[in-house]
Amino acid sequence: MTIRIGIVGARGLSTLQGFRCMADVEVAALCDIDEAYVKEAAAANGIPHTYRVFEDMLDSDIDAVVISTPMQLHVPQAIAALQAGKHVLSEVTAGVTLDELWWLKETVESSGKVYMMAENYCYIPQNQLILNMVKQGLFGDVYFGEGEYLHDVRSLAFRLNRHASGEASNPTWRKYWQLGKRGAFYPTHSLGPVMQWFQGDRIRTVSCYGTGWHTDKRFRQEDTSITMCQMESGKLIKLRIDCISRRPHNLNYYTLQGTKGSYEAPRGLGDTHKIWLDGMGDPEDHAQWRPLSDYESYLPERYKQVTAEQKAAGHWGGDYFIVEDFVSALKGLRPSPIDVYDACEWTAVAMLSELSVMNGGRVMEMPDFRKNGSYAEQIIKL
Repeated sequence: MTIRIGIVGARGLSTLQGFRCMADVEVAALCDIDEAYVKEAAAANGIPHTYRVFEDMLDSDIDAVVISTPMQLHVPQAIAALQAGKHVLSEVTAGVTLDELWWLKETVESSGKVYMMAENYCYIPQNQLILNMVKQGLFGDVYFGEGEYLHDVRSLAFRLNRHASGEASNPTWRKYWQLGKRGAFYPTHSLGPVMQWFQGDRIRTVSCYGTGWHTDKRFRQEDTSITMCQMESGKLIKLRIDCISRRPHNLNYYTLQGTKGSYEAPRGLGDTHKIWLDGMGDPEDHAQWRPLSDYESYLPERYKQVTAEQKAAGHWGGDYFIVEDFVSALKGLRPSPIDVYDACEWTAVAMLSELSVMNGGRVMEMPDFRKNGSYAEQIIKL
């Protein structure tokens, strides 16, 4: 039986090629409020049905929805899809308020449908390689990790048309829901892979500090925000979000430290992924990095067997494997690998970091989304 997919958000087609690599999946519908654009995008990509109204697409015979709209629409559309009996693959972040995350969790639990957050940075091959090495114990006891997302997106906060004065006009949603927020408003690219390396641990507290406003005072977002996540185990994850500063992009920088080894992603200018392991035999005070590429034998088997068609889906095949995992979850072959509880916890770092940075770096308690507690236990206290 063919699984029929509908995508909402015609400018967000990153999953399209991945679905097309699967013989029993069809992208059957595309929805966007821009009628001219959705028809153009559907025609260009061979998608047979288009919709302007999301609920009209939900009334069709699709089995699952990919939510690729602006982030403030993710939860309302996910809830509508789940209540209509559709499975959901949602782009990041899962939502924009803590209340929304509770609504999402409750709806997923009551619907019995698959929900997965499409955090594709978890599927970058090097991140999967490190995850496999962590699982095999090569890093020993992992206790510290870092993630950074450095991406100047100021130009995306305004549309292309301009006033006669030459200044940008007509702000986009990013002006408000991204650069209009403080703290780590977009944490999941930086956090997701590291959380998976911490194997079953959960975030206990969040604290955040900002640099203030130096580069572009049009935005509420500070130049750089540093967020510290202390785990239930006492271990530590450090995040840096910077979408304001004038600098080259570095979208996926990570480090990992364990009792038996460490890993660092490239910083640029010819740098490469590098690793050190205790078993390399270096003298204790003269450890030397090795290229991570020397350890590609630890890649998951499917990454070794990736086809050119799958790799063309994006992120070196990662955008295919995330779709493959979603479809496998729909078929009941495996649980959702980034489920609603992961999605809510990783996303909640954004809201808690905002509260923290506005209160002098106050330590904020992370609610336990896996726990079936009372409404009183969902209250965030300063």
